[in-house]
Parts: sequence; structure tokens; C-alpha cells
Amino acid sequence: MGKRRIFLVLMALILVLPSFLVSAAANENEKAGEFIAKDEVVYATLSATGGQQEIYVVNIFDVVKPGKITDYGTYETVKNLTNLATIEQQGNRVDLSAEKGKFYYQGNMRDEPLPWNFTIDYLLDGKKRAPEELVGQDGQVKINIHTSANEHVDLVFYDHYLLQITLTIDPGLFSNIEAGDGMVVNAGKNKQITFTVMPEQDGELSFEADVVDFELAAIEIAAVPSSMSIDAPDTDEMTGEMESLTDAIRQLNDGVGELKNGASQLSDGAIRLRDGSEQYHNGMSNLKGASPELVKGSEAINDALTKISNSLQVDAIDLDLSDFADLTDSLMNGGDGLLDLADRISSIREQYATAYERLDKALKAVPETGISEADIQKIYDSGADAAILDQLLETYTAALTAKEAFPDVKKSFESIDPLLGEMSGTARGIGDRLLQSAEGITSALEELDQFDGLTQLQEGMATLTTNYRAFHGGLVDYTKGAGQLSDSYSELHSGLVKFTNGTGELAKGVGELHAGTTELYNATSRLPDQIQEEINRMIAEYDKSDFDVISFVSPENEKLHSVQFVIKTASLKKDVKETNEQPVKEQKGFWAKFFDLFR
Repeated sequence: MGKRRIFLVLMALILVLPSFLVSAAANENEKAGEFIAKDEVVYATLSATGGQQEIYVVNIFDVVKPGKITDYGTYETVKNLTNLATIEQQGNRVDLSAEKGKFYYQGNMRDEPLPWNFTIDYLLDGKKRAPEELVGQDGQVKINIHTSANEHVDLVFYDHYLLQITLTIDPGLFSNIEAGDGMVVNAGKNKQITFTVMPEQDGELSFEADVVDFELAAIEIAAVPSSMSIDAPDTDEMTGEMESLTDAIRQLNDGVGELKNGASQLSDGAIRLRDGSEQYHNGMSNLKGASPELVKGSEAINDALTKISNSLQVDAIDLDLSDFADLTDSLMNGGDGLLDLADRISSIREQYATAYERLDKALKAVPETGISEADIQKIYDSGADAAILDQLLETYTAALTAKEAFPDVKKSFESIDPLLGEMSGTARGIGDRLLQSAEGITSALEELDQFDGLTQLQEGMATLTTNYRAFHGGLVDYTKGAGQLSDSYSELHSGLVKFTNGTGELAKGVGELHAGTTELYNATSRLPDQIQEEINRMIAEYDKSDFDVISFVSPENEKLHSVQFVIKTASLKKDVKETNEQPVKEQKGFWAKFFDLFR
């Protein structure tokens, strides 16, 4: 038996010694190797509540030229995972000998913090519990997971890496699952719930379910760069529609601006018409009020003329000439009064004509083309105050109604001007005749010393009396007509006052509408550009394709291809009961037995 063991040792030395000699010679004269890329996979374990426990890194090199390679990392220990070659470590420097192809080695770290903080809370029936207390329990369980940036680690990982957090649960234990934003999928006999936390975001994740005999496998967390490239969507059609909307709002705003100008002109014209109508109304009222006195004075003149004429025919010798003086004074006063009334009516006529012309011009300025139902609906859809829009639409409709109704009342307005001209002409003609009569009487009196003059006076007075009697009858009819016109015009004037108030409200309402459409247009004029800018901003926020990978363990490491994190929490399982069964011995092969000789 002893001889057999010695023989095996000698055989092993014969087989292994050449490789050791070759390695030793190679180490003494080893040339620098070359790799084209390096990957780092960071493995970490957490407690069930998220507290960090162990951490190590598996470094993977893609070697294109065999030889010596230098790496860096704050490792406590290192381990070759590729072959039996020794890895030398001096401080943060790691020297290794790598053959062409993939080379793996593990570096164990101590208390190196992860880029994220994890906090995991467990609740059973609404009460917070320690995770180990939940094992084997029944009830309604809730698990809250909170992730945040670790300020003590370079934020480049927090800013550019997304987290995928996966819970694996047994449907035989969990039911009525609610996972919020988590995605639930079947994984064999189990279900997997995966949550995603985007870069630069803290995670507030929640899972709840009804459970019997609670057990939970390790929660797995993978952190990888969010390196997907997001292509900008084709927004030409959408921005084109936005531009069409903006153009429609601009046209609407322009149309409302024209309506505002027309409404302002209408309001100004209506105000001037109301002011002119006020003067005309006052004049007509004064004329109506003066009519009884005018008729009374005319009656006195008529009586005096009749009396004088009769006296001249009966007894010219006893004629009292003072009556003629009173008569001429009355005639002259009446004539002057009528001429003054004619001037006032002419002034009113001129003011009325000016006001009416402006009113006609203002109503013509109201745009013929109205705002379409589609344009009105766009204003409502823009989010403007619906109550104000209802009021403005009502006012706008009233303006169009006034424009449409004006041709029907236009004839009534136009008939007033010739009536005022006729009244002015009549008053002026009567006044002139009274003054002429007074002058005739005065001339006749100056020639009374001659008999022929008295005869002429008698004839003239008879004619004057007869004519004045007819004039007096016409004057009575005239004053009655003036009274009726004044009463009728009072109603017309009241309507004009209400119309003017309405046009003022219209101008005010359209002004507010135009201010609203102007604000709407200003807010939407850059809408297509703003949409594109917002899309670009969102793409820039989530597109991390320009991220340059850096090493987690040392900034001196180069040619990094990827750095990934694989993190697991402790599982919450029942303790496995010991059995009396003897473990089955593992059957070892030849090489396992061979290497046992050196252990």
C-alpha cells in the first residue's frame, strides 16, 4: 500500500512539474498582454430589510493577445476563476497572466457601498413586522420597497442605470395579488412580479396579497445602463394639425378684431345718434309745451284782427290806433318766435342727419361674415371660461341681429329728416308772413291822413283778417300734429336709448372676447414648436444612449464595455428540519482523487 502511494506521488510530480517549470519561466520573461474590452459584474447581498452585507466583483476580460494584464480595484482578496495561475495583488493593483480568449477573476470587497440605498418594510394585517416574524404566518401581507440615491457613491450610476426588482412568489401561498405598477408574469409554477425604476428616479414600490404559511424567496435586483436609443417620432402630421389649429385661431382672432372695431364704431354712432335724438326730443317736447301758448297768442291776434277789421268797416272816425300798435307788436313777436323755432328745428335736423349717418356707417361696419360653429367650438375646446364665452356669444348674436334688423327700421329713420324739413319750412313761412303783415299794418297807419290810405287799410285789414283766420286754423292743426309727433318720438327715443346701451354692452363684450382670443392666440401661436421642444426634452430625459461606461471599482480601469449589478436579499424560508438519513457520498473521478493528494 505504501509503495502504491509513493508511486502515485511520483507520477503526479512527473505530470505537474513540467507545467510549473513552464509557468515559472513564463512569469520571469512574460510579455504584456492585450485585451479589447472588460466587463464588471458586481454581486451584492442584502438583508431582508435592504441592509448591505457582502459584495464582490467578477471581472471579465476579452483577451486578444496573451500575456500580463494589469487591473485595479480596492479588493481584500482576489481569486482566479479561469485557471490555476496565480494572481498578484499589490495595494489597488492586480497583475494577472491571461491566455487569449475570456479571462475571469473575482475580487472580494469590504464595506464598499452600492450606488443605491434600499429599504424594505413588511406589514402583516396592517402592522409593521420584522421579516423573520412573518415566516409561517397567515394574513394580509404588504411589502414596501424604497430605493434612493446613495450620495456617497458617484451619481453616474443612479443617473444612468435603471433598476429591475423581481419578487418570485408561490401561488400556492399567495392569492389576491396587487402589485401596483409591477408586471406579473408566470415563471414555471411560480409568479414573478417585476418593478422598474427609471434613471434619476427614486422608487416607491408596493406589493400586497393574502398569504398562508408565509415564505418568500430572495428579492432579486438587477441594475443595468438605460442605454436604449429612443428615435424621435414623426411629428409632422401632428404639428401640421397644430399649425392648422393655430392658423384657425389667428383667423378667428382677426375676425373678432374686425368685429370689435365694427362694434366700437356702432357704439360710437349710436351714442351720437342718442345725443342728437335727445336734443330733438327735448326740442319736440318744448314745441309741444309751447303749442298751447302759441295757439292762445294766435287766437288773440285773430280776435284783434277781426275786431279791428269790423271797426274799420263800421266807424273809421272813432278808430283807436293803439289797437294797431298792440297788433303789430303781437304779429312781430309771433313772427320772430316762429323764425326762432324754425332755426331750432333746422339745427336739430342737421344733428339728427349727422347722427343717423354715423349709425348707418357703424352698422355697415359690422362684418358680414360671421364666426362659424366650428370656430366657436374650437374656442370652447381651448379651455376658456364657458360662462364668459356664453355671454360674449349672446352679445355677438345681438350685434348681428341689430345689423339684420336695421334695414327694416331704416325707413322710419329716413322719414324723420324730411318731416323736420317740412316743419322748419312751415314755421319759417308763417313767421315771415306775420312779419310782413306787421310791416304792412305799420305802413298803412303812417298814411291814414289820406282817405285813400284808409280805404286801402280797410281792404288790407279785411284781407289780412280772412287770411289769418285760415292761418290760425292751420296753426291749430300744426300744433296738434307736433304734439302727436312728440308723443310718438318719445317712444322712438326710448328705443334709441336702449339700443345705445345694448351697443355699449356689445362693444364691451366683443372687446373682452377679443382680449380672450388674443390671449388664446398668443398661448397657441408657438404650440407646434412647443410640442416638438417637449418631445425632444422627454427623449433627452430618457435616452441614455450616449452614456460612457465607467468602472465601479476604480477610475484607473480602461476599455470598459459594461458594468452590471446583480443584487439579492436574504430569503425568508422555514428552517429545514434535520433528518437521520445519511448523506450520499459523492463519487469522485480520477482527477478529483489525484488533486486530493495535494490538499
